[in-house]
Amino acid sequence: MDSTTIAQMIRAGLPDAEVTVSGDDGVHFEAVVTSESFAGKSTLQRHRLVYATLGSKMGNEIHALALRTELPTPLNPSSPG
Repeated sequence: MDSTTIAQMIRAGLPDAEVTVSGDDGVHFEAVVTSESFAGKSTLQRHRLVYATLGSKMGNEIHALALRTELPTPLNPSSPG
């Protein structure tokens, strides 16, 4: 398993998500997932959404996944650029 494949799997399950995955040993990974789908959900519910995108890979090919789940930062219309 590699970080690119994990990111693709998360994006397939959460198409609106921005995903960054890192991890060099092939079994331990860290991911930052930003998605509107997380609105109104607890941290546990957000993590479950992400884990669901990985299915049976979690606990098998992916031994550990540290997650940071975030909502997109709204753009400030009064800020330049």
